[in-house]
Amino acid sequence: MGQKVHPEAMRVGYIHDWKSNWFNDRNFAEYLAEDVRIREHIVRKLAHAGLSDITIRKDSAELEINIHTARPGIVIGKSGSEVDALRRELHRMTSKQIKVNILEIKRPELNASLVAQSIAEQLQNRVAFRRAMKRALTSAMRSGAKGVKVQVAGRLGGAEMARTESYSDGRVPLHTMRADIDYGFYEARTTFGRIGVKCWVNKGEIMPEGYTGSDLTDITAPAAPSTERDGRGGPNGRDGRRGRGGGRRGSSGRGQQPAGGSARPAPSGDADRAGRPEGQR
Repeated sequence: MGQKVHPEAMRVGYIHDWKSNWFNDRNFAEYLAEDVRIREHIVRKLAHAGLSDITIRKDSAELEINIHTARPGIVIGKSGSEVDALRRELHRMTSKQIKVNILEIKRPELNASLVAQSIAEQLQNRVAFRRAMKRALTSAMRSGAKGVKVQVAGRLGGAEMARTESYSDGRVPLHTMRADIDYGFYEARTTFGRIGVKCWVNKGEIMPEGYTGSDLTDITAPAAPSTERDGRGGPNGRDGRRGRGGGRRGSSGRGQQPAGGSARPAPSGDADRAGRPEGQR
């Protein structure tokens, strides 16, 4: 069985921060259950608003929630009516003073959660899964990602047998701790069943403080072109050799007379036999 680690969870405390910032030794279970209820309520209420992350900071009397979304206008509503309604609902759930901040995601093509949601919505609208995956890869790489990997699993195309398909472009080093790997998962609810969509986006490398080398975190720089192999190892065949026979036999081919020279003389025994009459051989 594959034992995968969440790419963001493995980097918490190294280059990523916690999604919930609070500490309570005595009522830890209550605080954790409260976080789960808050996140479920916000996701259920704003499922159509392109949610990415929900970060929570709280103490005994106040609770601050940061909602990262690609469509802040839908979350805020007309004259802030939707945010006010959400604040009142959360106040009834927690009996605490609620502060809600709406943060816009400037580049949704580089957010793994939003990319996975986009692919899932296209699958629900009966778009071919390969086209949806390749379109997401292309848009992410054009936006400056260092590498992208997308995987879908389920009854793809309405097939009877479920299978897994994946596409990738660029570099996605999951074991490099300084690499800023964004991970997202979403489920497409189709008429044939659920199709899971996973997405990994490499946004570059976050170097330690005081590093004076080249800036590897510039996601605005164009990605390096992907080198695709032509044939087997080079333009002339395997390991650069020309054809199957290597480079020793020229272009005349196997068994043909070399260009510009005469045929090799036969051995002496063959020459003697060639000069005798038919009956003396």
